[in-house]
Amino acid sequence: MEEAGREKDRSVVVVVEDLGTASKDTVNPSAKSTRRYPLLSWTTILALIALVGVYIFSVSLKQNGMLLGLKQTDMIEKEREKLCQDPSIPVTEIPYVHYPTPDTYSRKECACTPVRFFAILSMQRSGSGWIETLLNSHENISSNGEIFSIKERRSNITSITKTLDKLYNLDWLSSAAKNECTAAVGLKWMLNQGLVQHHEEVVEYFNRRGVSAIFLLRRNTLQRYVSVLANAHDSKAKQINGTHKSHVHSEREAQILAQFKPEIDIKKLIADLKKSDKLAADALLYFKKTHHIILYYEDVVSNDTKLMDVLDFLRLPKRKLSSRHVKIHTKLLRDHIDNWAEVNSTLMGTQYESFLNG
Repeated sequence: MEEAGREKDRSVVVVVEDLGTASKDTVNPSAKSTRRYPLLSWTTILALIALVGVYIFSVSLKQNGMLLGLKQTDMIEKEREKLCQDPSIPVTEIPYVHYPTPDTYSRKECACTPVRFFAILSMQRSGSGWIETLLNSHENISSNGEIFSIKERRSNITSITKTLDKLYNLDWLSSAAKNECTAAVGLKWMLNQGLVQHHEEVVEYFNRRGVSAIFLLRRNTLQRYVSVLANAHDSKAKQINGTHKSHVHSEREAQILAQFKPEIDIKKLIADLKKSDKLAADALLYFKKTHHIILYYEDVVSNDTKLMDVLDFLRLPKRKLSSRHVKIHTKLLRDHIDNWAEVNSTLMGTQYESFLNG
């Protein structure tokens, strides 16, 4: 009996020991796992922090690089200004006088020819193409067209300033470029091509770089409206030998395009005219603190000496200006609108009534 009791006690001890061993075996793995997961989490967090740090550093480096580039450009221009300083230039004009050093060529004997930066700010079908060709007929003016008609160049302010820097450094090569002896360089910039959208940054750029703004607007926005519709029609119909032409150089081509009479949606007419007015008014407000001049298409048409005001504004010698552009819509508005009676009735008694006599 005593032997049987001892055997039973031994078996109980063995069972207890086995249970203890099993308990250790089941507890230890869980203890190891609780130590692993925090380590993995911390590794992941540290990796993310490192990635964010690298990203912030790269952005900062890029921005600093851009700022350094701008500072270097300013320093080069200031050094050139010291070498080329002309005591006859009034102090008030110095911010608008520049001595660019192009990367693509040397200005040679014209290195000390002062250059004025300008931008023609306008709206489609306001005569900007005609005005630009007149200015480009001056031997010292290079106006390079609608550079920002290409969306990528106006996608953000960085693209815009990069494009402007290249232009004003005289590195923008186009058929209008006079290169070495350019005395005024600029572009034609439509208000809806990122100009108003990024007006704060553009105004800051104009004031910092000494860019002069030439506003070209049209008083009779109904005439502009007709021209916009007619141009949109020709972009699809291609009425001259299967080619779309926004501007023409012969009476025959002008007569072909003038044959189309748009039918105006009178439900949208007043709203569209107001929208056009607001866009122009906003632009004038935003850029009122820049060095600028306001020019109206109707004034240039009726007085061919009006462009001399622009030459005075840019401090350039007066020259006879010429253009091959031929006006398309030369008749009264009633002869260029298909549903004239409806348009006349819609605008009569409104703020746009005077436009009907255009």
